Amino acid sequence: MRAYDLLLKKRNGEALTEEELNYLILGYTAGKIPDYQIASWLMAVYFQGMTTEETAALTKVMLNSGAKVDLSCLPGVKVDKHSTGGVGDTTTLVLLPLVASLGVPVAKMSGRGLGHTGGTIDKLESIPGFKTGLDRQAFLQQVKTIGAAVAGQNQALVPADGLLYKLRDVTATVESIPLIASSIMSKKLASGADSIVLDVKVGSGAFMKNLEEARRLARTMVDLGEAMQRKTIAVLTQMNQPLGLTIGNALEVREAIAVLQNEGPDDLRELCLVLGSVMLYLGKKADCLESARELLEKSLATGLACQKLADLLEAQGGSREVINDPDLLPKAEFQVMVPAEKDGFVGELNAYEIGRAAMLLGAGREKKDDLIDPAAGIVLQKKSGEPVKKGEALAVLHTNDRSSLAAAEEIVKANYVLSAEKPEALPLIYEMVGHI
Repeated sequence: MRAYDLLLKKRNGEALTEEELNYLILGYTAGKIPDYQIASWLMAVYFQGMTTEETAALTKVMLNSGAKVDLSCLPGVKVDKHSTGGVGDTTTLVLLPLVASLGVPVAKMSGRGLGHTGGTIDKLESIPGFKTGLDRQAFLQQVKTIGAAVAGQNQALVPADGLLYKLRDVTATVESIPLIASSIMSKKLASGADSIVLDVKVGSGAFMKNLEEARRLARTMVDLGEAMQRKTIAVLTQMNQPLGLTIGNALEVREAIAVLQNEGPDDLRELCLVLGSVMLYLGKKADCLESARELLEKSLATGLACQKLADLLEAQGGSREVINDPDLLPKAEFQVMVPAEKDGFVGELNAYEIGRAAMLLGAGREKKDDLIDPAAGIVLQKKSGEPVKKGEALAVLHTNDRSSLAAAEEIVKANYVLSAEKPEALPLIYEMVGHI
């Protein structure tokens, strides 16, 4: 078998077998096949696509390229949740304690942010003292003890994905549905959960810009999960504007705490209730989504979910006091208001560009080894559909680097499109893919 022949086969639109993909991917992981040949294969996949069987074979090969997490020692049905990435997407910080408070064990491995999208690990590490570097034994023991743990992604899991993603990032082949699906699902399957909930973002701040593309990605991932005997449900959710009101690590922690205290912005709360209902149903703690939602709302109202967050913080070295005193979180030296230049209604609010502005302020990273400022970010004062008067605050920029303020302010101003008429509201939840 030669890599050249497989590249030619894929370039001509033919499907590769599992054996052929095994040769390519594991050969690349082992350093036997060079970057330039795999880059050629990635570009061929980008243009030619992959069959359903071929995507499943690629996922399996990637899954088997490294270690897997065994959660069988934990009681109950383990449910994992994954978001395809967005701006202000703080759902994991809410869902982890919320779902665990109702008896569904959550053993969560999360990543760091890159570009305009945030990362759960970065957000949690903005909490003073919080440790995400748990070893396997400590990770499992914590889930047994308090029902929840979150740790940084283990580099031994799916090493092929890490290598392929770096190459996709520099060869303009990130936005390929088979490659996205196999990347996500190989990591989710390796993480050991019994069931998987996928939050597939749609809109300007997401990889999938339109509903048709998002449906294809969701259907592909659900089929991959089901083929590997994992109950999998995808929820298609809107990302044309940021979720919630905050973008930035410590700022988003504040907002997550507010939701767990039965407050916080309506859209973030609602999405957490929808995703949490699916997680609770898959975790066999409710016989339908309606009763699952009632349990979640009660956990928020009684403080049970917030108590579980306190337990999680304490177990991983953070201070429980952050819940009652969010001012213990990092705060930016400079906070600058962006005013409206005329009266009107907020129309478009481009999530990607707002995320890019937050990144300029220090909240995100362009390259994986860039440092971030946990205090930096943006607090939105107005969102799509809301009225605004000239001079009123649209957003407040938070940073410790004054030099970034002017550029970030220009981006935010340019992407708050004001109209004379109130725009039609977009739905937060489009649809579910998979069988409930």
